[in-house]
Amino acid sequence: MILFFSSTGNCRYTAAEISKKTGDEMIEIAERMKAQRFDISPADGENIGIITTVYDWILPSIVEEFLDKLVIHSQSGNHYTFLVVTYGTTPGCTAFLAGRQMKEKGFPFKGYYSIQLPDTWTPVFNLSDPKKVQKQNDKAEMLIQNSANAIAAKQEGDFTHRKLPNFIAAQAKANYERVRKTSHLHVMGRCIGCGLCAKNCPAQAIEMKNSRPEWVKAQCIMCLRCLHHCPKFAIQ
Repeated sequence: MILFFSSTGNCRYTAAEISKKTGDEMIEIAERMKAQRFDISPADGENIGIITTVYDWILPSIVEEFLDKLVIHSQSGNHYTFLVVTYGTTPGCTAFLAGRQMKEKGFPFKGYYSIQLPDTWTPVFNLSDPKKVQKQNDKAEMLIQNSANAIAAKQEGDFTHRKLPNFIAAQAKANYERVRKTSHLHVMGRCIGCGLCAKNCPAQAIEMKNSRPEWVKAQCIMCLRCLHHCPKFAIQ
């Protein structure tokens, strides 16, 4: 099984491509969080994969919380466990942090992978050049297929690149806690009240009031799914 969190599509695509090679079922972490379902029961010999992106050099809050609550029911413990991190500039400390959580549960990762894809943090990165994005995607496609083949072969080892030192994790987490305040988000007048932002928010941090989105939580994941789903680019 592949447990994945995807905000704008990179991890969903990666999970789907790996699933084609391994035959693993795809399970969306955001849906499991919404349903408060944290138990999994993999069959003997079944893969257990986690696919996530990286925010501020660490795990997205939703993935950290899910892994903290995850309960794995296994008769034999005979599983190939792997982590895939998609990233724009660096996977940061995500391998270290996710690896520590899984080790505490008695299921340490046997394979670590990282895949560089176009960075969808649009407050900083520009995705408006289709040729540049396509070039990045073409390179990423090769990395995804190579990783999928390695996972299908159950290769063991750390195949991640551009990691950052583990000691910066604490400072990175403090920064992420500041960044993910919903007070940083606002909606402009061109909003048409379609409600896609509220519907797609994995943190359920948005409610529609008088046909306008309002953030009803002090913090969200800051995944920008609301921004990327807005047909009028009204969320800033």
